[in-house]
Amino acid sequence: MKKYLGFAIVAISLVLVSFTPLYSIDDVVAAMKTGNANQLSKYFDTRIDLSLPGKSDNYSKSQAEMILKDFFANNTVKNFVVKHKGEQNGSQFCIGLLQTKNGNFRTKFFMKQKGDQQVVQELGFEVTE
Repeated sequence: MKKYLGFAIVAISLVLVSFTPLYSIDDVVAAMKTGNANQLSKYFDTRIDLSLPGKSDNYSKSQAEMILKDFFANNTVKNFVVKHKGEQNGSQFCIGLLQTKNGNFRTKFFMKQKGDQQVVQELGFEVTE
């Protein structure tokens, strides 16, 4: 009986662990293409270095989401084009071009392994000419 109980506990644990969300750089790119701050913030670490034209600081996840909502409201996203992405020592990074109705922004973000998933720790937008 103990043998079956132990097996059942292991089986249930494996099922529950399999539902843990695993984030990848492609998920962040997809959220960036839509300009959806709520979706994008799902991938943020508890604190994030956020850099926008005229504003740069380390923000909590919820603060960064609000700032990005305002940014995307003022700069309606048309598309996000990946220029370069890579991986080093388990961390991932991406450099791309955010195309908006008000112009283009060179965009970079950095993801780091935290626990069993990748989270965005840095996100930056620079105006391009």
